[in-house]
Amino acid sequence: MSSSSTTSLNLDQLKRGVGGRVTVPGDAGYDQARKVFYGKWDRRPAAVVRPAGVEEVARVVTLAAESGAELAVRSGGHSLAGHSVSDGGIVLDLSEMTALDIDLEGRTAWAQTGLTAGAYTVQVGEHGLVTGFGDTGSVGIGGLTLGGGVGFLVRRHGLTIDSLLGAELVTADGQVLQVDDEHHPDLFWAIRGGGGNFGVATRFKYRLHELPSIVGGMLLLPGSPEVIEGLVAEATAAPEELSMIANIMVAPPMPFVPAAAHGKLVVMALLAYAGDAEAGERALAPFRALAEPVADMVQPMPYAGLFQGPDDEFEVVEESARSLFMDTFDAAAAEAVIEHLGASTAPMAVAQLRVLGGAMARVPVDATAFAHRHRRIMAAVGCVYEQAADRPANDAWADRFAAALRQGDPGVYVNFLSDEGPDRVRQAYPDATWDRLVEVKRRYDPGNLFRRNQNIPPGPA
Repeated sequence: MSSSSTTSLNLDQLKRGVGGRVTVPGDAGYDQARKVFYGKWDRRPAAVVRPAGVEEVARVVTLAAESGAELAVRSGGHSLAGHSVSDGGIVLDLSEMTALDIDLEGRTAWAQTGLTAGAYTVQVGEHGLVTGFGDTGSVGIGGLTLGGGVGFLVRRHGLTIDSLLGAELVTADGQVLQVDDEHHPDLFWAIRGGGGNFGVATRFKYRLHELPSIVGGMLLLPGSPEVIEGLVAEATAAPEELSMIANIMVAPPMPFVPAAAHGKLVVMALLAYAGDAEAGERALAPFRALAEPVADMVQPMPYAGLFQGPDDEFEVVEESARSLFMDTFDAAAAEAVIEHLGASTAPMAVAQLRVLGGAMARVPVDATAFAHRHRRIMAAVGCVYEQAADRPANDAWADRFAAALRQGDPGVYVNFLSDEGPDRVRQAYPDATWDRLVEVKRRYDPGNLFRRNQNIPPGPA
């Protein structure tokens, strides 16, 4: 939506109605306020609002609905599709809302959605407790949770939404609803995988799992076809306590990479064994036996250690990325990975493989809006570069790479979708799930106020 479509937005009314910070063009800090993780989304909103609480969120939602202004909701600002910022509309930036209330006896936590995954994990980790999120500390818990949440504990404790017990949600009519299995159960079902289509989530209630420490970290292995295929096989056969995220790429000149490996294809396997150290070492032995490690940083550590790194300081200017589910990974797939990585002309290209199963697969398919419970592997391919002029060629490369790996039913994890159009959004949800989501959307957001997302239109009444 262009700025010309938001001329009815009264900025003075917005500022009066919201006690939180409102930043508009011309203000000091405006360029920083509109900035998101992916630098290619260089958009100029009419206002960036940082509410202090749910009442202010509700006022902003109401004003956006009344004015017709486009509303973008930002938790951590990591949307691949640029949904965290608007051209000419309102950005509802939740970053000031970071309260976390931990119930140690009940093993639950209420978390405001301005929290990042890293901040939440560190705070609950001080009590030897965890909730599984993704794999990057600076990602906001809002969008991550609403899309599902696939991370380092996916096989042990399932998706993030499998630990979600309730939520506080501001709907399109400005109401503040408490949703869970007993209150607005249709809405609670939809927000567990349906993304930000149904309202602004301002707080989540999570189940906490006891996990004083893990055996985890990075295992750097040579990037041969045999190692890549073997790594997936070992991760599939491993105990459910072990989850793996493997990034296959040309080794960068970073301090933890031996100089002899710089510029060579490697597998950066991020491993997490959610259990005691002795059992973890046994479970990890087959991975170390695949080849002589280039570097071995796997060790006993707090779970929060996996979220401590430089990602907060890293800005992606341009990226072309695609994601898909797979059910098998064989020698041909490993060869395809190496072939397409070698064909990339971008400064950095990567293929990521996540082995699924375990607790995630035991939840019934229709229990939540995330319906890809039985897919075995999630793959993502992408490259990072600096010039927008290179985007068409790199998008085409990503499309070819994904097509070479694709197998079985189409499907995609909604949080890993970039700006790929409505047909791809449709592939994130099987028919029965989609139809049910459309019904909930029609009930709670018939005017599609919440459309800056991987959108599920309400359809005709």
